[in-house]
Amino acid sequence: MAATNKWALANDLGLRTVLVSRFSALGDVAMTIPLLYSACECYPDIKFVMVTRPKMVGMFVNKPANLEVVGPDVKREYKGIGGIRRLAKELCEKYKPDAYIDLHDVLRTKLLRAFMRMHGVKTVKINKGRAHKRALTRRSNKVMLPQINTRQRYREAFFKVGLPLDISFQGLYGANGQGPEELYKPITPLTKQPDQYWIGIAPFAAHTGKIYPIAKMEEVVKAIDSWGNCKIFIFGAEGYEQEVAEGWQSRYPSVQSLAGKKYGFPAELSLISHLDVMLTMDSANMHLAAITGTRTVSIWGATHFYCGFKGWHQLEEDMLQVPLSCRPCSVYGDKKCYRGDYLCLNAITPETVVHKIDDVLKNERRIRHTQLDQRARQGV
Repeated sequence: MAATNKWALANDLGLRTVLVSRFSALGDVAMTIPLLYSACECYPDIKFVMVTRPKMVGMFVNKPANLEVVGPDVKREYKGIGGIRRLAKELCEKYKPDAYIDLHDVLRTKLLRAFMRMHGVKTVKINKGRAHKRALTRRSNKVMLPQINTRQRYREAFFKVGLPLDISFQGLYGANGQGPEELYKPITPLTKQPDQYWIGIAPFAAHTGKIYPIAKMEEVVKAIDSWGNCKIFIFGAEGYEQEVAEGWQSRYPSVQSLAGKKYGFPAELSLISHLDVMLTMDSANMHLAAITGTRTVSIWGATHFYCGFKGWHQLEEDMLQVPLSCRPCSVYGDKKCYRGDYLCLNAITPETVVHKIDDVLKNERRIRHTQLDQRARQGV
């Protein structure tokens, strides 16, 4: 259906302002971006208001003109039932929404939906497919069928409110685009040289079942460092993750730790867009790298992309995993390994990971050589 027809449909429904919410987790919020940006392009005369956590507002770089992102603090300022009631009232008074799309469907947003309806706002919610995910992750009699991708579930929620979408999103910086170099200069003053490769590594995740053993990951870092033509950026948070990353920085010349530095989304996303490859867990960084258009290699342990959380346009060949009858045992990787050995992660060798990164870079070399040949023929 053409965008003009869709807008006519939205106009018939009287939609002028649509609220959308997703408060957590970071990766799930990142997964809303292709849908939201596409919705804004399909319906340029509708104002979309994304409601999320304060720290996630900065993630929405290069956002469309008809998208506003707000970050109410639902843990402090709008805490509890009374706080959610007040938030609904303030959102309705400020934006006068015609519809509210709940992309989270947890207690907090169930309350928000209820209060929105009291203000006469039409509400719809995501169908998370919880029963199918339980069948996929249970210990015995698993139903090993791929579930609907979470982005598709988001898309279905838009359809429920009368907004079918063409997914026109081509990355935060457009097709084959990169963020402005001046944005990442606070992180590194370097400009990538033609014979140099920039590699991002995000070795951490929220749960043990999603983290490749740190000792094995250090072997990966050591091997890549020995190549001599790479710059390795380590992503992570404060505390333990920062200690690990800074330890690697002290031992391997090509490593720079970004862990705990808090450069902010605009700087880090711009840097990620300039990487040749990003190595991640099944984590938020996988989704952040994917929406910048950077080739993303991910390691999967207790979780499985069948649950619907693979990166945007991520290739299945770039998802490293081992076939085990116990996988997946968890949707989010938060359950303790009943085997006790996390074989799902330990069976992936550092050599496998290094070989995969090398393969990606070889493909990048072929692309660069082709571009150089074309320029030479054109006299550039």
